[in-house]
Amino acid sequence: MRDFSAFGISQEQIAHATRLLRAGKLVAFPTETVYGLGANALDAAAVERIYETKGRPHSSPIIVHVSDYAMVRSVACDWPEAAQKLAEKFWPGPLTLVLTKSDEVPDVVTAGLGTVGVRMPAHSVALALIEAAEVPVAAPSANRFTQVSPTTAEHVRAGLGDHVDYILDGGPCTVGIESTVLSLAEEVPVLYRPGGVSREQIEEMIGPVAVKSDTSAEAHASPGLHPRHYSPRTRLVLVERGEVPGEGSGAYLQLTNSPKLAVHEVVAMPLDAASYAAKLYGMLHALDGRGFDWIAVDAPPKLPEWEAVLDRLRRAAFLEG
Repeated sequence: MRDFSAFGISQEQIAHATRLLRAGKLVAFPTETVYGLGANALDAAAVERIYETKGRPHSSPIIVHVSDYAMVRSVACDWPEAAQKLAEKFWPGPLTLVLTKSDEVPDVVTAGLGTVGVRMPAHSVALALIEAAEVPVAAPSANRFTQVSPTTAEHVRAGLGDHVDYILDGGPCTVGIESTVLSLAEEVPVLYRPGGVSREQIEEMIGPVAVKSDTSAEAHASPGLHPRHYSPRTRLVLVERGEVPGEGSGAYLQLTNSPKLAVHEVVAMPLDAASYAAKLYGMLHALDGRGFDWIAVDAPPKLPEWEAVLDRLRRAAFLEG
């Protein structure tokens, strides 16, 4: 039995959440990346509730979370050598592998595609829940579609309210942004979404990977590829050299530049990418409720370790390219 007592979760809470999942209900739960909105991945009607609750288009597939390799084999019918190498290194962890799906997985999970994204989360509460439920758990982020992902249970409550049947409150997430998504279902591995495992780390294990950002209107090969995503309700502006907007009131997430104009609130952000990612969504949630006209964010450096953060900020600001 996994020890999740450090997160303030009891065995009774896990058991209650398990009963709900197996009954087709929705349970929000913590992972190391963001909070997920979970349903039994093998129950098409339950997964359909995820789409309805989030307002998520059916063109966006949902990642399936597993607790062991036997469960991987129940949802994926192919396990290439590259998957084994990456899983041995990065699982449990913030890496989603896109594989050829098994017939057990309903099409609603995969946007009708023949592939499924699979991840083993590095959070003892998430793993305990999946193990106890004895089913793979489909779980996108527990928020309304395109809005900022939740990194605390309070973010889930504020965003989805009573549309969730139960929330397991395991405290704040540590990674703070969504998982890397890598497809191994193509001739050459394809990185669709940067995240907590970097492209450089992946290439050290399996060699070169292609990079794609699919924003077509058809079924997406990966979640997180909508051109507008991870967005606060307040207008987010990426700025260079402190050139914040001149009109209205706003907040400024500062890296190294001082704002060139008056700003109501300046927030000094961490200078390393991992710490920045862990803080970003929580800060956007906090500022989004302050009534600002805009939130200006220093564009991060164009360095490999900042790739995932830059991806989230570009989509939050709805910037093409």
